[in-house]
Amino acid sequence: MYNRFIKPLFDFIFAIIALVFSIPIIVIPLCILVVANRGKIFFIQPRPGLQGKIFHVIKFKTMNDAKDNLGNLLPDNKRLTSIGKFIRKTSLDEIPQLLNVIKGDMSFVGPRPLLVEYLPLYNEHQNKRHRVKPGITGWAQVNGRNAISWQQKFEYDIWYVQNQSFLLDVKILFLTVLKVFTSDGINSTTSATMEKFTGNG
Repeated sequence: MYNRFIKPLFDFIFAIIALVFSIPIIVIPLCILVVANRGKIFFIQPRPGLQGKIFHVIKFKTMNDAKDNLGNLLPDNKRLTSIGKFIRKTSLDEIPQLLNVIKGDMSFVGPRPLLVEYLPLYNEHQNKRHRVKPGITGWAQVNGRNAISWQQKFEYDIWYVQNQSFLLDVKILFLTVLKVFTSDGINSTTSATMEKFTGNG
């Protein structure tokens, strides 16, 4: 009952409320982003959602599009802008995903939506993460975020899928607020974001 009816309703209502209240918070960073990214504000990318169905996730763009002499994008740590670092540190880049929640592609709480290119790399156990909608935050995010290994991340995701409940979601949301204020786990130990998954997780 909770997962099929109550949670989607809560997601829709509170996403609209959160989007309205977040507008005053993002005005200044938004204006700086317009200048820093030459008018490019949003980062939109296809991601697998519930049952692996593809949708387009929306985030604020925190990296520029700088490329090397061969036309390849530079590493994340060289493309992450100063304002981008601040926006990521405060998790303001996640705010546009409220639109994904309103559309029904995402939930407030669930496994984070990963890259489409990872789909063929998952084993049967890892693929269980797609049995629920992806979330803006999740059990893996409050237990290390990008600072934990892929194996740990998947174990947290699957554990959530098998144990999700209203009280667990409330706990995750509360812990997420604490994580935002402490900026804990934003980067991995070897990368500005998170190393790519190679199927060996």
